[in-house]
Amino acid sequence: MTPQQSINQRDNDISLVGLGPMGLALGAALVRKGHAVTVWNRTPEKADGLVALGARRADTVAEAVAASPITLMCLNDYDTMYEVLGPATTALAGRLLVNLNSGTPNEARAALEWAGTHGIDYLDGAIMVPPPLVGEPGAVFLYSGARDLFDRHRPVLASLGDPRYLGAEVSLAVLYNTAMLEMMYATLNGWLHASALVASANIPATEFAELALDWFMPTVLDPASLARRAPALDAGDYPGTLGTLAMNLNALHHITRTSEEQGIHSAQPRLMREIAERAIAAGLGEGNYLSVYEIFKKPDGA
Repeated sequence: MTPQQSINQRDNDISLVGLGPMGLALGAALVRKGHAVTVWNRTPEKADGLVALGARRADTVAEAVAASPITLMCLNDYDTMYEVLGPATTALAGRLLVNLNSGTPNEARAALEWAGTHGIDYLDGAIMVPPPLVGEPGAVFLYSGARDLFDRHRPVLASLGDPRYLGAEVSLAVLYNTAMLEMMYATLNGWLHASALVASANIPATEFAELALDWFMPTVLDPASLARRAPALDAGDYPGTLGTLAMNLNALHHITRTSEEQGIHSAQPRLMREIAERAIAAGLGEGNYLSVYEIFKKPDGA
């Protein structure tokens, strides 16, 4: 084997730190794809299943990261990263650390600075699927940071799913992740609150879902429809020819009042009503409902 072949072969090696449910899914996918995987966890027995699949268990975190040119980290947060990897910074120097924690953009920027002071290459990332889908072709993983690092290690990252590179600004992965999770929770909360609203009249959620979801998905949350509306957000163009924000405020009043009358939690519709009222007070009442986007772009007190 030539020296270059040896380097290329080692590029296929990968270390994994953190073996919660997601970490275990990452490790299993990598082993299945033929990678030489070294694992470490503060509770060593959590690695038993991966070791049985063919992974190697390291006794220390420094031993784990020294075993491979790339280390995936799947811990609770950035503070845990510093705590766990503190004893291993020397071993990590000159290697790539891919952080798959969740957090905030400022935390991602601070992590890049921390990595730089220790001579560690760094990519920030986010996992956009639940553990059972890791390793599947449609599993979306987000990455941000230096493009050359992403390009070099893309074949390894692709073993986990579909790697999406967002840009050199290291905070983009966590920012996208947070935005997409907000969209998920807001949608789920809307469905849960609506189900609670009809449940106040003793209507089962299953009965409500049959009608409501058939209406909601193609009418409101159709991806193609939302994509067609995105340019209006960029342009700040909200024609109210088919319905103004002021008209929509009437519906938001009714949702809030009905929630109160039916004796269910009313804070969510009340907040939506207040956002619309703020937009109207800002002179956006004659635009369509999308004009509340201008309110979301400002601090809460603006």
